[in-house]
Amino acid sequence: MKIKNIKINNYGKIENKEINLENKINIIYGKNESGKSTLLNYIKNIFYGISKNKNGKNISDYEKYKPWGKEDYSGKLKYELDNGQEYEIFRDFNKKNPKVYNEEMEDISKEFNIVKKDGVQFFYDQTNVDETMFTSTVLTMQEEVKLDKQDQSILVQKLANLAGTGDDNLSYKKVIDKLNKMQIEEIGSERSQGRPINIIKDRIKNIEFVLKELHQYQKDKNINEEQKEVIMEKIREEEKELDLFKQISIIMLCKQSGDEKIKIKSNYKEDKNKKIEELKLEKNKLNDEINKNNLRKNNINNYENNLENNFLNENIKINYEDNVKNKKTKNRFKENPKQKNNFKKYILIIFFILIINLLIFILNKNLIKNNLINILNFLIIPIYLIFIICHEKNKKIKIKNELKIQEEKIQEEINSENNKLNYEINLLNKQIDLLLEEKNKEENEIEKEQIELDNKIDGEIEKIKEKFKNELDVNKYFDIAEMSNINILINKKQEEINKSKLDLQTIKIAEENISNKLEDMVNLKEEYEELNEELNDLEKKNNAINLTKELITRAYENMKNNITPKFTQNLSYNISKISDGKYNKVGINDEKGLIVENEFGEYIPAELLSVGTIDQLYLSLRLSMIDDMSNEKMPIILDEAFAYYDDLRMENIIKFLSDNLQEHQVIIFTCTNREKNILDKLGLEYNWVEL
Repeated sequence: MKIKNIKINNYGKIENKEINLENKINIIYGKNESGKSTLLNYIKNIFYGISKNKNGKNISDYEKYKPWGKEDYSGKLKYELDNGQEYEIFRDFNKKNPKVYNEEMEDISKEFNIVKKDGVQFFYDQTNVDETMFTSTVLTMQEEVKLDKQDQSILVQKLANLAGTGDDNLSYKKVIDKLNKMQIEEIGSERSQGRPINIIKDRIKNIEFVLKELHQYQKDKNINEEQKEVIMEKIREEEKELDLFKQISIIMLCKQSGDEKIKIKSNYKEDKNKKIEELKLEKNKLNDEINKNNLRKNNINNYENNLENNFLNENIKINYEDNVKNKKTKNRFKENPKQKNNFKKYILIIFFILIINLLIFILNKNLIKNNLINILNFLIIPIYLIFIICHEKNKKIKIKNELKIQEEKIQEEINSENNKLNYEINLLNKQIDLLLEEKNKEENEIEKEQIELDNKIDGEIEKIKEKFKNELDVNKYFDIAEMSNINILINKKQEEINKSKLDLQTIKIAEENISNKLEDMVNLKEEYEELNEELNDLEKKNNAINLTKELITRAYENMKNNITPKFTQNLSYNISKISDGKYNKVGINDEKGLIVENEFGEYIPAELLSVGTIDQLYLSLRLSMIDDMSNEKMPIILDEAFAYYDDLRMENIIKFLSDNLQEHQVIIFTCTNREKNILDKLGLEYNWVEL
């Protein structure tokens, strides 16, 4: 996993800051009070959220880093997982949940688990690293290394805790000591004196001695005793039934919770179905538009064909353009007044020509008497008619060509609109396919969860049946117990128990009245029962503490036998490289805690080492754990981690980081140029960021 880009809008005293990081070594340089610690906390809090609780501090992190006088309290971080997938987190620190985007800039926040207290657990789901593990391994804070000589034991204890339990703040020995102290003070033991269990046992012995003397009076109470036994047996039976009802209630609550989760997912699926139907409806509307356009094209073609036989003059052209632009499909041919006027004009001209021809004919016959003139005179009208026909034909061709251009232009517009609609339909088809795929996936998940829930419920039911098979008819109780009435059954059964106990108490009171001589015996028996109950409670508490210690010890032994050796092996290798072979072996035992083999072969306690060497051990242990805590190659973030390192130690650790942790991104926060100078000296590439 690599951090690619950090963008801070407003966080603490940092605003409008953007930082790009590389995959290898990154040096973030800044003087004291320049915002390095703020940036470091920003990285942690953008992954896990920021706490509004003080948690023992004077002020919560939320209040500490909230910008003064500004509403905006947000930022973004881009990172890449080992599989190459990139994600961006945007977090408004005023809100609990961030927004997580994938490479397609889709908000996928709802795909991750949500914890009511902490919100979306996207980073844990992706890396399996919680906040405690992140701060115990990935992140080395400045205050963890700046210790004076007197505080070395604190860091050594952290080392032992980290190697022994996996948490530098959790000590196995302290936990066991605290449980032992609680056990002695609140309970006691066979060898203790004056503790609760000793006081009760002594009093029980005294009562038992007195009861033996009063046993002769017991015969007078036989009848009451028999009744008492019957009621007590009834109480035991009713308590078993109550216990069964409570366990059935737990199963039903579990089933109800599971059904609610499945119902929520089903609602998500139904939302997708609704969205798919909406998209299909939108797609049908677009198809209707295309069909309308195609119909329009056909109407235009039909209209043009009709016009082929009706083009007479420019009025028809005008009529055609009006019809096309208004998307009308009927042939509307209007009578053209100009057409009538032209016809009258042509008839009038022919009439005048005939008059002139007649005059020329009469004049030629009486005066000129030339046959050629007569021939020419009679040819004038045919020539004029031919001229008129040619003129009208050319006009018709011109109009037809203009109409053809108009028709092609409109066809292009319709085709362009259809292409646009088809593109939108394709987009809708992709969205529908994606939603169908997500819906199918959710259906499979719902079916799987339903099967798992049913199997779990069936398994729990079988456990209950096995537990009570020799005492109760369990099937009968499952038949009458439903979620709607289980609480009623529990309350009713509790009332029956209370009534039986009341009856029992009534019998006890009656026993007191049998004889004054038995009064002390009754009181002693009551006290005896109460003491036994108290003793039973103390023994249960004692058993619980013993069981807790046993479980903690098992976990510790498992850690020590299976995990700690691997850590110490990696730690030994790391410290050998970092210390240039000065220390080659590190181990942990219950007697001395963390021990180190020096150059002479002697094993010495870690607290005898220098502060710088302890720093090296602490960093080495974190590095030895880095590859085992997650499937991701987590980055290594160091804040002034080399404060107590001399130049040789620093050169060794930088060589180690470069040579042995090549798959990890390294981010070093520093206020000096020492790291930069050593990187330059070693000729190693790095990314320099200055705050």
